[in-house]
Amino acid sequence: MATIDDYAARFTEEPGYLNFPSFGPLGEAALAEQRAQSELMTRARFGSIPSMEGEEERVDAAVASLLGFRPDQVVFQPSTSQALMHVMFGITGGLAASPEEFPAIGYAAARAAEALGVLVPHAITPEHERITPAVVRDQMASSVVAVAVSLVDYRTGHLVDLEGIRQVIGDRLLIVDAIQGLGVVEAPWELCDVIVSGGQKWLRAGYGTGFLAMSDRARAQLTPVWSGWNAVDDPLDDGPLHHTVPPHPSARGFRVGYADPIAQARLAGAVEELVAVGVAPVRERILERASAIMALADEVGLPVSSPRDDAERAGIVVLEPAPDELSLLSAALHNHGVSTTVRGGRVRLGPHVSTTDETLDLLRVALAEYQSASRV
Repeated sequence: MATIDDYAARFTEEPGYLNFPSFGPLGEAALAEQRAQSELMTRARFGSIPSMEGEEERVDAAVASLLGFRPDQVVFQPSTSQALMHVMFGITGGLAASPEEFPAIGYAAARAAEALGVLVPHAITPEHERITPAVVRDQMASSVVAVAVSLVDYRTGHLVDLEGIRQVIGDRLLIVDAIQGLGVVEAPWELCDVIVSGGQKWLRAGYGTGFLAMSDRARAQLTPVWSGWNAVDDPLDDGPLHHTVPPHPSARGFRVGYADPIAQARLAGAVEELVAVGVAPVRERILERASAIMALADEVGLPVSSPRDDAERAGIVVLEPAPDELSLLSAALHNHGVSTTVRGGRVRLGPHVSTTDETLDLLRVALAEYQSASRV
């Protein structure tokens, strides 16, 4: 089994990169898959093109092994947002979600409600910017049939309590946008009815990669409204071409057409490598790096608004300077080549296993510059 150091050595992003909550630079596993598939597409050796179709089964199996699901409960998607569209258009009844969730949830719910009129959005208000089991329990209407949450809040870095939420929602569907935690958190995936994620962040598989995973109960309750010709068995051998048949009873029923085999291979390779090393050591390394970032912020008196308790966080660290000092902090980070996301008066950082001491040194110098400028 590969060690965490072996795994970290497979990534070579530039020093100063701390923007993994936005995008995770590709590692050698994803790059090797991209090269191999591109070679197949370029040269088109005899028998090579049909072989690319096998990437679908491979990526479904890889994601299933990461989640503890069956391969037939997983279907590749090009993004979290498209997976969410499939899910929301398939719901009949009330959907409880916070309007402060990442917009992909809200837009998918709104579009489904507007188009079909069978999904009814129900807003729940976070408490101190956090969705907790108590918030869900106290604000959930009786008409709600599904609850949608983010595993990790993209603004605050708060890790949601899936076990607590499952307890309070009973047999309603639990829909989880996992993109800010998958690969960083050992979550109780078995409690989820629907899991959606993209691979361009912590999985480091690049854009165009994602999936939709669903329990058997969810597959039975969700209608595959947006379901195409590739969502059935043998569509070209099933009678006249104008004859349509019902979608496949597995997660495959939520396919539309051919997916990009290069993207599928990148996601499969990245996930297979992650599974080989294990999420636990990855999480331990990322939390250690995140703690080091928090310690540097503490040294200069810069408020950290993201959770400090390991049980409540994943890989996101949020710095919240005084409003009149945000530009000073942003400039200092820019001056020293530290990549972050600045939004809503906050600076969001996120390390990974490959975050080096050199990167932390750059951050240290940037924060020292900020401290000096704020005292002028």
